[in-house]
Amino acid sequence: MSGAAEHSQDKPAAFSAAGHVRGHYANTAPDLPSFPSLRENLVADVCIVGAGLAGLTSALELARAGKDVVLLEAERVGFGASGRNGGFVSASFAESIFTIEDKLGLDHAKQLYRLSTEGVGYVRSTIRDSKRADIIEGHGWLKMIRHGDVAALEIRAERLARDYGAMQTFLSRAQLAAHVSSERYHGGLLDMGPFHIHPLRYCGLVGELAVDAGARIHEGTRVVKVSRDGPLWEVRASKGRVRCGNVIIATSAYGGPVRSINQSILPVSTYVVTARSDKLDEAIRFTGCLGDTRRAGDYYRLVGNGGERRLLWGGRITTRQSVPADLGEKLRHDIMSVYPQLDDLAIETAWAGLMGYAVHKMPLIGRLRDGLWMATAFGGHGLNTTAMGGKLVASAIAGGDDRWRLFEPFGLQWGGGLAGRVATQLEYWRLQMLDRIEERRAER
Repeated sequence: MSGAAEHSQDKPAAFSAAGHVRGHYANTAPDLPSFPSLRENLVADVCIVGAGLAGLTSALELARAGKDVVLLEAERVGFGASGRNGGFVSASFAESIFTIEDKLGLDHAKQLYRLSTEGVGYVRSTIRDSKRADIIEGHGWLKMIRHGDVAALEIRAERLARDYGAMQTFLSRAQLAAHVSSERYHGGLLDMGPFHIHPLRYCGLVGELAVDAGARIHEGTRVVKVSRDGPLWEVRASKGRVRCGNVIIATSAYGGPVRSINQSILPVSTYVVTARSDKLDEAIRFTGCLGDTRRAGDYYRLVGNGGERRLLWGGRITTRQSVPADLGEKLRHDIMSVYPQLDDLAIETAWAGLMGYAVHKMPLIGRLRDGLWMATAFGGHGLNTTAMGGKLVASAIAGGDDRWRLFEPFGLQWGGGLAGRVATQLEYWRLQMLDRIEERRAER
């Protein structure tokens, strides 16, 4: 069924951020490619459901390998969490690498960590090779602690360097002062390997590259059913269908056509704002990724230059899916609690992002049955992991790469439905309470 060159899709004629959630990213990415909806029956080697970064990366890599690829997206390319997250690209996973090590052993954990670093390199090289300097917006990661147990931070840095090759520099409270001015932080780890990007522009770039390589992308095409049809799979949408040898499910918290995957994903929201202040330089002088080590922490970065410089700040993880009416004010309060000197802070844009988490806090990557694959549950992992997951599944289909089996210990696990969401919210509240207790002790 190969023959991508015979089915190449014309370059998109329309470029617009219409249809994306209103906010900083949509406002600053007006040249996004737009693709037609599916209105016919197609035959392909691979059909991918979901045009987040995992699905887009799979489409790009499979098309480059000579496979005939169709990618179907219910909304717009990068509509979900892939296009409206914090923009951090860094190694490791939402689950602590040390917890993974305890579960699987050091060698297995090191192989997983190595894959995550390959994901970082993939995003960087894709942007660099495309000469899209507008996508990378800063380098480095400064992760800071909000209580006094700085010794644990030093031990963490030593273990990461010794066992995983992660070169992180410990900074004392006095050394932090060169980068931030806040009484909240007691120490930090500086890692210059990560970087941060404009995620929606990157989604658009990968979509264009995939089409250039021969993939066909259809937006506004919601898949309603995936079923086996003899030797092939049938992916059915409202106004068309795709018959193919392999299907990749790359949907996430917004749901998809495979119930067992949906039931294994907990939808978790996080909130993001951009804000302006004439005093940003007084508070923050680090231009990379910033965040704290709290169990439910804040993450932020500076975006733009000169008079266009803004603070992009995310936090307040919750299982609530509706957007609070006073979202901007809530996050303004959070920012001011860390940087009270920003007394002229004004919120410009505010939005929510719905992420997909698995119970075990690891991505769902692998084969469900012959010809049916998944690459999902990337909430909290950073953009490198979506690239890694998409590339892993693509290389498995195109070349028999079996490294996806490293994720077999983290398979489908029922998320508990509504009760699971309630339990998750209670757990977040418990973790937030523990954070507050530790921080109050540090203030004494």
